[in-house]
Amino acid sequence: MHIRFNIVLAASVALLSTLFACKKEKLDWQQVQKLESHCNHRLNNIYFLNDTLGYTVGGLRFDKSTILVTKDGGNTWELHDIPEAGKSIFNVAQKPTGEVYAVGFDGKLLRTTDGGDNWSFFQMNSYQPYKDLTFIEPSTGIIIGGISFNYGVMAYIDDQNDIYRYDTFNYELNDIEMLDNRTGYISGYGVVLKTADGAVKWKLQDIKNDNFTAIHAQSENELWVCGYNGSIYYTSNGGEKWEQFRSGNDIKKPRYRLLDIYFKDRTNGWAVGEEGVVIHTTDGGHSWDLYKKFTSNALRCITQTPDGQLIVCGDNGSLYKLLAH
Repeated sequence: MHIRFNIVLAASVALLSTLFACKKEKLDWQQVQKLESHCNHRLNNIYFLNDTLGYTVGGLRFDKSTILVTKDGGNTWELHDIPEAGKSIFNVAQKPTGEVYAVGFDGKLLRTTDGGDNWSFFQMNSYQPYKDLTFIEPSTGIIIGGISFNYGVMAYIDDQNDIYRYDTFNYELNDIEMLDNRTGYISGYGVVLKTADGAVKWKLQDIKNDNFTAIHAQSENELWVCGYNGSIYYTSNGGEKWEQFRSGNDIKKPRYRLLDIYFKDRTNGWAVGEEGVVIHTTDGGHSWDLYKKFTSNALRCITQTPDGQLIVCGDNGSLYKLLAH
């Protein structure tokens, strides 16, 4: 009995020693600048149209639509409430013809043609929990979403914003990235999908065991995917083979709830998540280091401003510009 206890104790001490030995110093930011968002709502996504014009969208899921507009490259933001929509906005995309659309909960669709000064509201005829959208042609938009992990939806809209094709899935869809008018990817609960024929058919990828929250593509062949449990996967050949760079189920690694991922080039990337987590890689995703926290709010999007700084948004109106060393 004593021998068995000693063996268990020794194993526990060895495991703890390994965990503490692997603990690294957290990275410092060169600069953290809190931006005025004029709200305390959840902010879901940031999208820059050009060197000056950009949008941040969010709100309260059931009763408020919030859009922030910048006309100086992300330094200052103007708040737009859209009372007609009245539900949280989740993402923004530009049509090939130039108009900018935003999509939200319960099938809310917004459009601006004047740089965000005015927004037209459309109620789609499917009151679904939409989360992302993209356009592959002026007459073809794809909107995805889902809820509660086991329900997903994909709607195809025409140039009149009418749905002409509608598909449902038994898993939630989170993020869609069309790299051109034929090739694209979707991440979702336990799945990554790929199309090579202009979104006519979607093929399951050989990747699983996480709720895949976001995709980042450097090219048609080179992509990274992050998951809510902290997994990070990579492909260099357009999904023919996926490598797991980080396992969200590895008890020897810190547990991060990841919500978005962004690479500025093939080697330097960041991922953000709940509780203000920001992690960074300098080797293409093989290894990741944790930054010191500047907020405890969930961070839901990370991208770059036109001047090359990082920008993040998240819960309670969180909006920051970051300068890394």
